[in-house]
Amino acid sequence: MAERLRGLPEILRGMAETNARLAALTERMAALGADDPEGWARSEINENIPQQARYLVLRRVWEDIVAWREPEVLGRVPPAARLLAEGASPATVTTALMTAAYEAAFAVVSIVDEGCDPEAPDDAPGWALVEVDPGGRPTGRDVGGLHEDLLGTDPSGQEGRDFLS
Repeated sequence: MAERLRGLPEILRGMAETNARLAALTERMAALGADDPEGWARSEINENIPQQARYLVLRRVWEDIVAWREPEVLGRVPPAARLLAEGASPATVTTALMTAAYEAAFAVVSIVDEGCDPEAPDDAPGWALVEVDPGGRPTGRDVGGLHEDLLGTDPSGQEGRDFLS
């Protein structure tokens, strides 16, 4: 019994450190705008998944998707301008553009997640998106599974329902 009790302070210290990391990362994820900051933080700490890096990538992708919602974008896209001139509503055209942007983004993150060209020769190189520290040094953790959370990180909270349906 005394043997077990000797290790207790170390276990408690480890638990306190983990709880402090969880609280700090939860606060960071909330500040970044994550919908479920504690869930993202808990997954990063408990599963060693670089969730903060994953969220930051997906947030940037959504910034580019959502940009197509703005009516002033229509003037920069000649086919969209023609559709408007032919009587299409700006809302319909921006919805179509957002849908196309989302589909393109989903395709790209899926390809990144795949890590290789399945039609390439067996000895062809692949690729990986990896987390780096603030100094640009790889942490050794892959930033994968982006396609799994793309819809769930829609900043509107609607998971694409406002433009995919």
